[in-house]
Amino acid sequence: MASSPRSAPMAQLGVLLANRGTLAGARVRDALAGSGLTMRSAFTLTQLADGPVNQQALIDLLGVDPSALVAVLNELEGLGLVSRQRDPADRRRHIVALTPDGTRALHAVDSVLNKTDDDLFATLSPTERAHLERLLAKVTDPGACG
Repeated sequence: MASSPRSAPMAQLGVLLANRGTLAGARVRDALAGSGLTMRSAFTLTQLADGPVNQQALIDLLGVDPSALVAVLNELEGLGLVSRQRDPADRRRHIVALTPDGTRALHAVDSVLNKTDDDLFATLSPTERAHLERLLAKVTDPGACG
């Protein structure tokens, strides 16, 4: 019985994506280090960009363990970037919002991450970058791209 041909070493898409993801993750972490933020804290700020969110909804949006979110929120609150207030409709819940400093930090993070993207994807045309973004969205959420 003939054996099936093997792909060339490191040619599997998952391996290539994991390898490039490691490189991209390191560059993003390095870029964020200058702002004193981690990827998790920066991503939390981005989830608050459209306005206050209750803490449980934020847990669901981020897909993190509640204790992990509490640690991130404690850090961000200590930096003066977010505030937590009791929900007037349900005193057991907290509403999380960006502070003015948090909004400024988010703009700075966006700028740093845009520069990092420009560096990472400098060899791609704008059309290729848009196509890659669509493909990655499709891989991570097959229902998102019909």
